[in-house]
Amino acid sequence: MRYHDADEATPIIAEGSSQLQVLSGEYQLSKNADDFIDDPGLEGMLNHRVDPAEVRDVIQQSLAKVPLTVAQCAVLLNATDPDLVESIFAAARQLKRDVYGNRIVLFAPLYIGNQCVNDCLYCGFRRSNRQAPRRTLDAASIRAQVAALERQGHKRLILVFGEHPYYSADFIAEAVQTVYDVRQGHGAIRRVNINAAPLDHAGFQKVKEAGIGTYQIFQETYHHATYGQVHPPGTAKADYLWRLDSLDRAWESGCDDVGIGALFGLYDWRFEVLGLVSHARHLMEKFHCGPHTISFPRLRPASHAQWNSRWLVNDDDFRRLVAILRLSVPYTGMIMTAREPEKLRSQLMGFGVSQIDAGSRIELGGYTEAGDAQQQRRERQQFELADVRSLDEVILQLLVDGYIPSFCTACYRLGRTGETFMEFAIPGFIEKLCTPNALTTLQEYLVDYASPETRRLGEQLIARELAYLPDNARKRDLLDRLQRITRGDERDLYY
Repeated sequence: MRYHDADEATPIIAEGSSQLQVLSGEYQLSKNADDFIDDPGLEGMLNHRVDPAEVRDVIQQSLAKVPLTVAQCAVLLNATDPDLVESIFAAARQLKRDVYGNRIVLFAPLYIGNQCVNDCLYCGFRRSNRQAPRRTLDAASIRAQVAALERQGHKRLILVFGEHPYYSADFIAEAVQTVYDVRQGHGAIRRVNINAAPLDHAGFQKVKEAGIGTYQIFQETYHHATYGQVHPPGTAKADYLWRLDSLDRAWESGCDDVGIGALFGLYDWRFEVLGLVSHARHLMEKFHCGPHTISFPRLRPASHAQWNSRWLVNDDDFRRLVAILRLSVPYTGMIMTAREPEKLRSQLMGFGVSQIDAGSRIELGGYTEAGDAQQQRRERQQFELADVRSLDEVILQLLVDGYIPSFCTACYRLGRTGETFMEFAIPGFIEKLCTPNALTTLQEYLVDYASPETRRLGEQLIARELAYLPDNARKRDLLDRLQRITRGDERDLYY
């Protein structure tokens, strides 16, 4: 494991490498990239009185699984009457059931390195925070972390990197391969997603060749002025347009599985929702497929953060934004992280959330060295977590609430991504494929890792789900696969 002192984490940008856009031959392209975020236009859509009939019309379109326009999304944002808000909530619940059923996909974050040349005012890993211990995991340390995660039962990871010359596309690709190579008993990581800095075309091609799943880049805030305030000049992240254009470059380089997000609390949450929908529509119009996932984390306390926002989002508004996003982008996965407390996470599962992390540790080396999760050391983390339950505790609660915990990775591994994913999802085929895959991955977890109570409830849920299925060849094949997992060493029997 490599350690670096704080001074090494604060180089001037000129000491970087081609990983940083300021030294890339493509840097000038950001000057010509499409800035599709029209601040005055989006602001002008907000704070209008709406006709209840118009709101209901928009809701009906969303229930037909038609992505909303930015203007239609604004209609829902402007609906504040309690009855209309409840109608939005009810529609989001229905759309979640119609598109995703009662599945919740589980993953864990793995922080690979927190060196960073940026100085984002809200982040515990900002370069001027000299209290943050700087670490970069070497291959042996990555293997130890992955083995610990596999012993818990994880199958899907997102690797998190700071923005720093150390974390080149080659470094990221090597880390991905290291993760895939680890085997612990029946355990194996079947999908590795990435949360890292924007790359140039060659960099995205390199990480795609490594077999990544989703490449996730958050704009943080779509509001230009706020973006400039929280990302100081002279840092790699200060170039709004280079970041906004990053997932276009990813698509152009063959990465057809991308994730967008905003950090809610930096600016007006309603504007950020319109920014996310604008970004999703831009990708759809240009590449004929929207983002695979949208994330909507809220600002959390962080070590030596220097941003006291007046835009913090309360729980009531957070419920609204989740429901409105679900209605606006019906076929996009929605990720809610352990930044949110347990009770709120449980409530919002039904509003449209399709993926959550569980058993998460966001310290470098946290899965083998963190100790008691309740005794989190703020200076070792990018921000504070609110939900520190173990993976088994999260799965148990999902089962109690009637959800199918899923570790499915079949769509990516069979090429059902990008436009192909949309072709499967829009006719409703995705539920026919994903429910059986969710049940087989849940069965693996119950047999290999679950506590006795989790296994008991999981087996009851699987029996109920099987009872709903028509008695046909597909059901009989699924029963055979579940039995093979239970009685032997067969695993990864996906459709």
